[in-house]
Amino acid sequence: MEELLQVGIITQTHGLRGEVKVFPTTDDVKRFRQLKEVLLDTGKDKLVLEIEGVKFFKNLALLKFKGYDNINDIERYKGKSLYVTRENAVKLKKDEYFIADLIDLEVFDEDGTLLGVLTDVIETGANDVYAVRLTDGRELLLPAIRQCILEVDMEARRMKVHVMDGLMD
Repeated sequence: MEELLQVGIITQTHGLRGEVKVFPTTDDVKRFRQLKEVLLDTGKDKLVLEIEGVKFFKNLALLKFKGYDNINDIERYKGKSLYVTRENAVKLKKDEYFIADLIDLEVFDEDGTLLGVLTDVIETGANDVYAVRLTDGRELLLPAIRQCILEVDMEARRMKVHVMDGLMD
């Protein structure tokens, strides 16, 4: 399992005093209020950035990091990802999983036959959809609903599913 979980991507600077606009890759943009620090992936290493201020604009978070007080200090980080450690991640409810943990799970049908590997989670608004690369190379899109997702075993890295009529056609 991934030790770092992505919470956002710096899209651009905001103003001249070192604030940045962050596109959230988490379900709840307001969660940035609870964060004290994030890890910035520079491409070479991870920098710990202390969050000094949080505001919101439309669907974005506006963050101010301690020690970055000028647009020139922060501009080079546009397009870079922000992460949190697992201990700073949101607490999950029963039957909730981080997308990063679901990727690469083996997917089996009710009879125990290997169907393929989960390659992506598509967030649609109503319910997520799991993209499964089948063993024959085709792709299966499974709605993440109780009728289809029967069991998820994170320890064994496998998922048992019911493929509803018409989904394999």
